[in-house]
Amino acid sequence: MRRRMFLGKIHRCRVTHADLEYEGSVTVDADLLDAAGILEHEEVHIWNVTRGTRLSTYALRGPRGSKVVCINGAAAHLMRPDDIVILATFGEMEDEDAKRHVPKVVLCNEHNDIVEVGPERPGPQMPRHLPLPDGFRVAEPAE
Repeated sequence: MRRRMFLGKIHRCRVTHADLEYEGSVTVDADLLDAAGILEHEEVHIWNVTRGTRLSTYALRGPRGSKVVCINGAAAHLMRPDDIVILATFGEMEDEDAKRHVPKVVLCNEHNDIVEVGPERPGPQMPRHLPLPDGFRVAEPAE
């Protein structure tokens, strides 16, 4: 049996631009996409923590190191610069693969720096002063 599974997520990044004139999509810093395992042109769900809006579009690779998260086209009506958003991808896999699959979760700070990469943390939010579970790593500080 095939199951639809959560694959990767960029958690709590900040929207840097909203471009109504572009045809569509979301442009994201290549470093963020790579860290989350999101491919260019892959479908992404965008959940706006600030406004409560949700939409689906596709990812475009932005300049590496730019920290850009630009909401393009009609979606820019639902999201604005400085909004906090979550970008997530899903895919199908066979049951045996799904049992072994560990999604990649990238946690960002307010500047879209990567502060942590690891599997999904169970809620409520695990306090930062506790040791990280197996499989987590803390990103190197941004220069």
